[in-house]
Amino acid sequence: METTEAVTGLRTEQRLGLLRQMILIRTFEEAILREYHADKSPGFDIGKGLVPGEMHLSAGQEPVAAGLCAHLETGDALTATHRPHHLAIAKGMDLRSLAGEIFGRESGLGHGRGGHMHLFDPSIHFSCSGIVAEGFPAALGQAFAFQRAGTNSVAAAVAGEGAANAGPFHESLNLAALWKLPVIFVIEDNDWGISVARDASTAVPSNAVRAAGYGMPGIRVEGNDVEAVHAAAGEAVARARAGGGPSLIEVHTLRLWGHFEGDAQGYRPELAGVPDKDPIPAYRQQLGDAGLLSDADAAAMEGEARTRVEDAVEHAKASPTPNPAEALKYVFVEGE
Repeated sequence: METTEAVTGLRTEQRLGLLRQMILIRTFEEAILREYHADKSPGFDIGKGLVPGEMHLSAGQEPVAAGLCAHLETGDALTATHRPHHLAIAKGMDLRSLAGEIFGRESGLGHGRGGHMHLFDPSIHFSCSGIVAEGFPAALGQAFAFQRAGTNSVAAAVAGEGAANAGPFHESLNLAALWKLPVIFVIEDNDWGISVARDASTAVPSNAVRAAGYGMPGIRVEGNDVEAVHAAAGEAVARARAGGGPSLIEVHTLRLWGHFEGDAQGYRPELAGVPDKDPIPAYRQQLGDAGLLSDADAAAMEGEARTRVEDAVEHAKASPTPNPAEALKYVFVEGE
């Protein structure tokens, strides 16, 4: 089953909320992009600067996070990938704590020990990992716990299209269907598994068709359309909460920037046309044309986002770095 158009029925405040969420995510990542590159020259050195190490940004994939997380509550669980910021923010993660972890500071979620690929926030049931497909079994376990506890909470696992070729994806879908667990599997198809085109690595044109092999509904959302994602996710979440079992959603989304910062992207023949497919200006225009958003409204959203983001960045910069003598603190469980 496919959907290519936004489904009507959203209230104006819901549609504006989706745009506001996407603008906040993009503003945060633009600030991280700025800070990441600010002190890595002359000559790009991945180990230098305030934010050393790899950096995977999600610009272009905001519709997935905004559309899905609009239906998730604080007690619902969400697992993400090495490209997690959009999902973490949409799930409700504190921006100061997120920025602190990215900068490797004591104010971060993991006291600076995990970095941007290993965010863990039990207050909102969010986690992510640099290991491909790792989030599927974790979400499966969370959904199993919710079911055993008799709650109506759900779990969602988001991963890239490359992860759908990994064993944990298939194992998790099989068990989720067998046990009728309240879990939603979401695949972000951005066309590229690092530098490998999806068509060169995946035998089927849509991972949504794989759902049928495990006896669950599957849908592919085309067009990177936040309202269509919202509609598909709403149906899947409602089904899971009602005891109807798991669902699979694949979203054909877009990676605006490189696989990681410093990626020259010479493998992308379509790169010149990518900026024109940015989902945020497109959705802003859609809402403007519908008479729901003025330029002043949009500017206010952007201003509010900048204020929140710059506060988080400055807080992170002002926070202390971990004491090297305490490198193992918070890493292992300490006895009483």
